[in-house]
Amino acid sequence: MKKKWGKLLAATLSTAMILSMAACGSNGGDKQQQQQTSSAKKSSVVSTTDNKEQKEAETPQEIVNLKWVFLGGGVPTNLDAWKDELNKYLAEKIGVNIDFEYGTWDNWGEKRNTSLNTGADYDIMFTDSGSYVKNVHDGAFLDITSLLDSDAPELKSFIPEKFWDAVKVDGSVYAVPTYKDSSRSEYFVIDKDMVDKYKIDGSKVNSLKDLDPYVMEMAKNESQAPFIMNKDGVSGLVDLRYDSMGLVGLGVKYDGGEKKLVPVYEQPEVMEDFKLLHKWYQNKVINTDAAVATETPKYKAMFVAWGWKGAGKTVWGPGIGKEVETFQWGKTVLSNSTVGGSMNCISANSKNPGKALQFLQLLNLDTKVRDMFAYGLEGENFTYTDDKKVHKAEDETKRWPMPMYSQATFFTVSQTDDVDFNQWDEVKELNANAVPSPVLGINLDVSEFENELLNCGEILNKYRSELYTGTSDPEKVIPEMMKEMREAGFDDMMQKAQEQINTAK
Repeated sequence: MKKKWGKLLAATLSTAMILSMAACGSNGGDKQQQQQTSSAKKSSVVSTTDNKEQKEAETPQEIVNLKWVFLGGGVPTNLDAWKDELNKYLAEKIGVNIDFEYGTWDNWGEKRNTSLNTGADYDIMFTDSGSYVKNVHDGAFLDITSLLDSDAPELKSFIPEKFWDAVKVDGSVYAVPTYKDSSRSEYFVIDKDMVDKYKIDGSKVNSLKDLDPYVMEMAKNESQAPFIMNKDGVSGLVDLRYDSMGLVGLGVKYDGGEKKLVPVYEQPEVMEDFKLLHKWYQNKVINTDAAVATETPKYKAMFVAWGWKGAGKTVWGPGIGKEVETFQWGKTVLSNSTVGGSMNCISANSKNPGKALQFLQLLNLDTKVRDMFAYGLEGENFTYTDDKKVHKAEDETKRWPMPMYSQATFFTVSQTDDVDFNQWDEVKELNANAVPSPVLGINLDVSEFENELLNCGEILNKYRSELYTGTSDPEKVIPEMMKEMREAGFDDMMQKAQEQINTAK
């Protein structure tokens, strides 16, 4: 696993890519995290260590200098002023100054790998589940299990235990999870005009089957297919039921209680949903080009998104220019991958790991620091209202480009004044009530079946779009796909992975 993981990512994480896109509304609605990082796409890696020697000479000896390799989005125009203000406060509170190296999603993999492979000098690094386990096994990150007790006990208590469990590797903690929308909740998002017109009873909608009579009627009467999607389709019909553990075509049932892998595409309830999706495609509920479409129009009468109910008012409705209603699809679930979408790790070579962890604790728990990272410099990028809410600068040139999701928790950040409710209270409740995977905290060593995993991933890629958009008949496609997977070693992969689960700590 240690050296060969990289070549697996493109194929074995294809299912995770579907999950990630669904999480932010791949079938409609602008992705919230993409909104937060829209300016990031054009920026390149920027180091804020200019004139480093001069700055270090000016820094008192007792101040510890830390570097964070950070998924930072666009570089703020007032970066120096913001950083000066931030570091004054950090020095006073915990005796540190923080510096950054920025990457964006366009270059993040390259930036991260360069820092890791060249032994670059850094203290903290943002990461996600796509490379986390491999980097831990390579010795890049520090085991912080005991350090949490000595240097960040409040942070340890603040983040619930099951989230710490989700980032364990071989029983130890190597990352601080970003405690935010770290569970997975999916919603049917429907134009309110359509809800009213077709008298959709939201209290009775929790599945594709529940929506069937409504969308069939919509398809008969509307000029446009009501459920427009792109080639990623809807992954929730599998992923809300089974934790894939990064495998292909396999999963452990969330609410089954057993740590037992099963072939997910052959499960009766999954097949029934795929058949229903195919029926919708045949009856023009779904757009005919779904399997090849890379984009969707701004307006869609209905789509599926990963988030929370309040996002209907703050993100999804504004995204299509309409008032919407949201109905949760299935249950909220929690797995290694849902938590692992955003983490920060301490370098195994950091000279000041305790201070680095103290900084992450302050970043998560101190609202002043949390607001500075989320909103920028007070007086320029935002101001506080009389009721302590944040009013963002209306001048587009002063909008803060750093994405909240890669930084720290959402639950200590100040609310903005453009909403009249605390949406993070809802997110926290979803996290608390999420159904945890029975294999939470178990990370597999795929080196035992890496060829099988790679080959099965390539096979799934051939069929995925037509299956997840309802384009093809699942009663024909799934047997054909599973036959090819079994010839490629699917059963051996399942057996070896199950043996690891059975003997895991």
